[in-house]
Amino acid sequence: MNNIVVKNIVRFLLLVLVQVFILNKLNLFGYLSPFVYVLFILLLPFRTNKLLLLVLAFLIGLTIDVFGDTPGLHASATVLMAFIRPSVISVFFGRIEFTQKEAPDIKKLGFIGFGKYAFVLVMVHHFSLYFMEALSFSRFFDTLKTTFLSTLLSMVLIYIIVFLFSRKK
Repeated sequence: MNNIVVKNIVRFLLLVLVQVFILNKLNLFGYLSPFVYVLFILLLPFRTNKLLLLVLAFLIGLTIDVFGDTPGLHASATVLMAFIRPSVISVFFGRIEFTQKEAPDIKKLGFIGFGKYAFVLVMVHHFSLYFMEALSFSRFFDTLKTTFLSTLLSMVLIYIIVFLFSRKK
């Protein structure tokens, strides 16, 4: 098994464990919940096969659903995020050529570039998740508020994790 596969298996397991055993128990102000497990999809190599990307998104989302008793909400939100990921990469970084093994990170994209990329995808994930949970337009503005604030909280934690685990070369 090559190094990239092993690294991503370990990342999958660690992010699921952190999400399930720590972050799922955290609920700030009664409605803010960070979801950092999406970092797994964010950090996959740029040129990951689209079908593989969707399958991996489904698997990590379903794993969170099983432990969180949220039937399919995380799986569908994460698949949506993975589905639009290639388009977001193209919009933000269309002129950059990436190798097969290169993955999005702060060193490659810069603080702002990585932030734009991650923020859009995390926001889509969170909006999809909270909208499906509400199942109504009557709470649309509450859903938007929860989405935005949870996205900000998730982004802070994502940046912390990325900085902690990025190696200096």
